[in-house]
Amino acid sequence: MHGKEAPSTWVQRWAHLIAPGGTVLDVACGWGRHMRWLALQGHRVCGVDRSPEAIESLANVGRTVLADIENGPWPFGGEVFDAVIVTHYLWRPLLPAIVSSVAPGGLLIYETFSAGNETVGKPSRPDFLLQPGELLRVCEPLRAIAYEDGFLDCPARYLQRIAAVRQPRDSADPRYLL
Repeated sequence: MHGKEAPSTWVQRWAHLIAPGGTVLDVACGWGRHMRWLALQGHRVCGVDRSPEAIESLANVGRTVLADIENGPWPFGGEVFDAVIVTHYLWRPLLPAIVSSVAPGGLLIYETFSAGNETVGKPSRPDFLLQPGELLRVCEPLRAIAYEDGFLDCPARYLQRIAAVRQPRDSADPRYLL
């Protein structure tokens, strides 16, 4: 069933860095596997997607926003979150807005397909594949805690993924001192 799949292992690995009870934005949330899991962890979740059916299925999980973020305005202008989660989604024009949505002391967890994936499956269009080091460059305003760029099997795929934090106002914040 959609939304019931296990959350990404990358999201699970780094979610402990989200402030307890923090606000989390799930970009292109789909049926909400990450929203559901993070809500169970005690976070206040918000998801945005263009699918009315997916958004409707999440009405009891957290705040939802129905929006076509590729063809309309970014619905969170000026709003920041303790964490922003993005998995298996890439729309380059939104990358600056996504990074800007991370609050001071907040966390970005991003994981999506990269160049090389066209040799093993879909997505295969360059528009949907990160180029080598691209995610690191996009996240330069943040401090990378972890970054991977490579091949994973089961299923076979090429990924880039990052966990990065924005400098907190209080530099003694333990989430920043890793």
